[in-house]
Amino acid sequence: MEDKFHIDIDCQQLFHHGDMICGDVFLSRRIKEENRTIAVLSDGMGSGVKANVLATLTASMAMNFTAEHKDVISIAEIIMNTLPVCSVRKVSYSTFTVIDIEYDGTTKIIEFDNPCCVVMRGAEVYDPGWRTITLDSEENQGKQLRTCSFTARKEDRVLFWSDGIMQSGMGSRELPFGWGHENALNYVKNIVRTTPFISARNLGLQLVKKASRNDNDEPKDDTSAGVIYYREPRKLLICTGPPFEEDKDSEYAMRVYHFKGKKIICGGTTAEILARELNLKFAAGMKITDPELPPASYMEGINLVTEGILTIGKVARILDEYTIDYDLGDGPADQIVHYLLQSDKISIISGTRINFAHQDPSLPVELEIRRTVVKKIVSLLEEKFLKDVSLTFI
Repeated sequence: MEDKFHIDIDCQQLFHHGDMICGDVFLSRRIKEENRTIAVLSDGMGSGVKANVLATLTASMAMNFTAEHKDVISIAEIIMNTLPVCSVRKVSYSTFTVIDIEYDGTTKIIEFDNPCCVVMRGAEVYDPGWRTITLDSEENQGKQLRTCSFTARKEDRVLFWSDGIMQSGMGSRELPFGWGHENALNYVKNIVRTTPFISARNLGLQLVKKASRNDNDEPKDDTSAGVIYYREPRKLLICTGPPFEEDKDSEYAMRVYHFKGKKIICGGTTAEILARELNLKFAAGMKITDPELPPASYMEGINLVTEGILTIGKVARILDEYTIDYDLGDGPADQIVHYLLQSDKISIISGTRINFAHQDPSLPVELEIRRTVVKKIVSLLEEKFLKDVSLTFI
C-alpha cells in the first residue's frame, strides 16, 4: 500500500456533560509486519466509569481477535458472551465497529448496534455491498451484525460514529428527534465538497463540535466521530549524523537530493557534508527560540536545519509526553515534532560515525548514543502515532 495511499485515522470525542471519563472507547493499531491497520470504536451502556469499563473490554477484545484473523461471527459471539448482563435491560451491552484494512486497500467492516458506518467516495456515499448476519447461537439468537468488504481508492473515506452524534439536539425545538443520520451525513458531504482534502482529524473535530452545539455545548451523551481517509502520503526525510565512512558522504548526499518530500537535517557536521557535496548555501542561525537548544540554521532546499543530538533528544521527550492538548513552541525540537506529526511516511537516515563529545559521562544518559535516541523516536512514531517509519543506518 506504500505507493497507493496513506491511511489517515482519527477519532474525536466529547464526554457526556458532567462526566470526567468517556463511555466511548476508540483503539487503533498498525501491525507493521502485515502492513495492516485496525480501528475499533465501542460505546458502553450509559456513561461514565461503568460505560468506559464495558467499552474498554469490548474494544480490547475486538482489536485482539481481529488482529488474530478470527471470523466475524466468532468475534461477535465471544464479545457478547463475555460482557456482563444489565440487570434492568437483561442484555450484555456494548456496541462496536471494527475496521480492518490490509496492505492492498482491502477494507473489512464489522458493526454491531453502532449508528450505520458510511463509506464515501469523494463527496458521495459509496455502497460497498453491506450484508446482514443474524446470529443463531442459543445465547445470542436473533442479534444482527452488519458487515462489508471493499477495495479502497485514493480519496475514499470511512465514517464511524457513536449515538452521541445522531441523537445530539434531541428534545430541542430545532431537532426534536435528534440530529439524525441523514442530517449528519449531509453536513459531512458539504464539508468534503468545500474542503476535499480535509484531514481525518479536522473532519471528526467539526462533527463533534456541531453535535455539541446541537446540545447547547452540554452533550447529553458521549460523542465520538471517527474518520478514515485514504489519501496521498505526506513524506518526510530526517538525516542525523555523518556516515561511518567518509567515502559514503556522496551517497548520503544523493539520497537527500533525490528524496521527494520535506527534509530536515539534524547536526552541524551532517549539514556541512550535505552543503559541501550538493554545493548548497548554508548559513548559521542567530535567533534563539528555545533556551535549551542552539538556534536553527538555514540551507537552500532543506526545510529545517538544527543541531544534532541535543535536539533529537528533546524531540524524543516531546513525543513521549505529547497529548492532544500539548502546546508546541517555536524551538527547533518543537518544529521537528510538528513536521513529524504532519507527515505519514517518515524516512530517517542515521549516520554512525562516533562523535566523541557525546561520550562525556557528565551528559545525560539518553545523549550517550545517537542510535538509542533515534530508535526511541522510531518506536514512539510507530506505536503512539501510527506513522510509517523506515530507519537506515549508514
